[in-house]
Amino acid sequence: MLKEFKEFAIKGNLVDIAVAFVMGAAFKDVVTSFTGGIVSPLIGLIFKADFKNLKYILQEGVVNGDGVLEGESAIMWGQFLVHTIDFIIVAFVMFLIIKGINALKRKEDEAASGPSDNALLSEIRDLLKK
Repeated sequence: MLKEFKEFAIKGNLVDIAVAFVMGAAFKDVVTSFTGGIVSPLIGLIFKADFKNLKYILQEGVVNGDGVLEGESAIMWGQFLVHTIDFIIVAFVMFLIIKGINALKRKEDEAASGPSDNALLSEIRDLLKK
C-alpha cells in the first residue's frame, strides 16, 4: 500500500493537485483584493456607503459606554454580495482556463491522430484514378 501511494505521489497527480491548490488560493486573494478595492467602491458609489457594510437591520443595537455596538441583529447582504461577486469572477476565470486547456488538448489529439479515414480513402481513390 505504501508503494502504491509512493507511485501515485510521484506520478504527478498529487503534485499537480497541490500546485493547483496553492495557485487557486493565491488567485482567490487577487480576486478578493480586486473586488474589495475596485468593484466594491464603485458599486458603493451607487449606495453612497461602503459596500461591504451594507446591511438590513432586524433589531437595533445599543452603544455601550466603551462605544461598542451591542445587541444588533442584521443581515449583512453587502458582504454576501461581495463574496458572490468573488465567486463569479473565480468561476469565470477557471472556466476560461479549462476551456483553453481543452482546446489545446483537442488540437494535440487531432495532430496526433493524423488524417481521417475518409481523407485517406479519398487519396487512395484519387491515386487509383490516375
